[in-house]
Amino acid sequence: MWVSANESYQRAAEDIAVLTGITVSSRTQQRLVHRQEWASPAVDCGVKEISLDGGKVRLRTPLGEPSEWRDYKAVNLHQCGVNAYFRDNERLVNWVNQQPLASPLVCLGDGHDGIWKVFAQLDGSIQRLEILDWYHLVENLGKVGGSQARLNAVEARLWNGDVEGAVALFDEWHHERVERFIAYLAKHRHRIVNDSYYQAEGISVGSGEIESTVKQIGRRVKISGAQWHENNVQSVLRQRCAYLNGKFSQ
Repeated sequence: MWVSANESYQRAAEDIAVLTGITVSSRTQQRLVHRQEWASPAVDCGVKEISLDGGKVRLRTPLGEPSEWRDYKAVNLHQCGVNAYFRDNERLVNWVNQQPLASPLVCLGDGHDGIWKVFAQLDGSIQRLEILDWYHLVENLGKVGGSQARLNAVEARLWNGDVEGAVALFDEWHHERVERFIAYLAKHRHRIVNDSYYQAEGISVGSGEIESTVKQIGRRVKISGAQWHENNVQSVLRQRCAYLNGKFSQ
């Protein structure tokens, strides 16, 4: 199952035949994966940071009907392990709560409401330090447009956590894009921190860890032409996460 965790069942069948001389059909490998009882990964290190993001998987549809893409959520316990769940936020939260979480726990995410709703369900005894992904923040700033000098000045103030100073730089410019960005800043005000300070302290301010995780999972579940039966998606996600966690090498 290590081979098929990294490539299509058909390609895995071909590689196994070349490497071992043993024929294991793609259908047999598929059945093995879906019959496997994939246990949730156990974490043996203290979790100081966690990031969440969503990915897409294409579901199998009847012949002639358009493809359906559905969301799953991936979680990265920085330096400790990754996991993913398809349409099951409750199990995701339960799994995270079972891990040795630090307090305060740094929680990183983009501006999507669903991410912060999941964070809000974590163990209430754990103090959360929620940080809005810096790159997502800058991306939204770029959508405002206008003077590059102004954008650079706003970015500099936001980097130091000066939200009020950043907003003040738009006082003389009234535009729908500006109003949207200011509303966005107000919504996430408590998640916009002094990134300069936190980065200097070795604390993550960007969600690159989870974005990389979603891309790594996507290299398996989004292989060209791949479609998955809804009931099999979780097995494939677990297999891929086991691969990313290095479980097949132990």
